[in-house]
Amino acid sequence: MSATTIAFCNQKGGVGKTTTAVNTAAYLAEHGKRVLLVDLDPQANATSGLGIYGDRAKINLYHFLSEQVQAHEVILNSGMENFDILPGGQDMAGAAVELVDEEDREFKLKKSIAQILDYYDFVIIDCPPSLGILTVNGLVAADKVVIPVQCEYYALEGLSQLLETIELIKENIEPNLDVMGALLTMSDKRNRLSASVIKEVRRNFPGNVFEAVIPRAVSLAEAPSYGKPISHYNSFSKGARAYKNLAQEIIKLSQNL
Repeated sequence: MSATTIAFCNQKGGVGKTTTAVNTAAYLAEHGKRVLLVDLDPQANATSGLGIYGDRAKINLYHFLSEQVQAHEVILNSGMENFDILPGGQDMAGAAVELVDEEDREFKLKKSIAQILDYYDFVIIDCPPSLGILTVNGLVAADKVVIPVQCEYYALEGLSQLLETIELIKENIEPNLDVMGALLTMSDKRNRLSASVIKEVRRNFPGNVFEAVIPRAVSLAEAPSYGKPISHYNSFSKGARAYKNLAQEIIKLSQNL
């Protein structure tokens, strides 16, 4: 059976999307699942957050999408068992420009990774914080979408916009795409706004919001600078517990597909 492919997507930056993609992938791998993380973001934060940069990321997703290299030449092990990465790089900004004139441009990533899906249980796609052609590629390549939503005042507005975009992609390009759920991130229990946003999102999207809530935590912010997911940086922190719970929810939901 080929992999369940999940795009982590939000057009707003700073919502914990990359942190969520990296840490979810790490915990899925810890549960014995074979995981590939695809870094579709030209900022390549998922790649550097796993301690991969410089010469190690010289050949990256851009070269794979443009058919300059084979999958085995670009996929790297993250340093953890069961956890590989298709690294990103600044070259991906060039891919966004080049794709504009290509035929079937929305399907480029889907076609490229089709050949490797059988090697993995989960493929996690970290989309750029925009709704450009790269993000559309990430969504078209996915079976499911996880939407990280920051616990802040404009959360619902951004979520509604993204759900409309996903609906358009379903209607016009990829009918099998579904939302797995919205994930509340950067929650602060001391902050009344966080609590009211959580309540509001759950009320507006019943059954479509993960039980796990990701806290605002120093250890989650620090871990990428050490090139580690939270499971290897501070596995007893509240951030680690939250991502472990999220991975368990995703496994359970995937078994029901």
